[in-house]
Amino acid sequence: MPHVITEPCIGTKDTSCVDVCPVDCIHPTKDDKDHGTADQLYIDPDTCIDCGLCVDECPVKAIFPEDDVPSEWHKYIQINLEYFKSQK
Repeated sequence: MPHVITEPCIGTKDTSCVDVCPVDCIHPTKDDKDHGTADQLYIDPDTCIDCGLCVDECPVKAIFPEDDVPSEWHKYIQINLEYFKSQK
């Protein structure tokens, strides 16, 4: 079960979560070409190992295990998937 970044990240894009991720599954990083234009950060569900380190680092509490995403933000599960499909 991967983690999902939800609505509170929009406009924030704090990369504290990127710094603690042991598998580099959160993008775009500050070094990625689309960091400036992306609305938020995203977690690659194929790479995420469900360690949860990113959850406590997020200053806006935008990251949840997929099964715990609040119902009003369920669309972000698909939004995260679509971001990585478009990158391949």
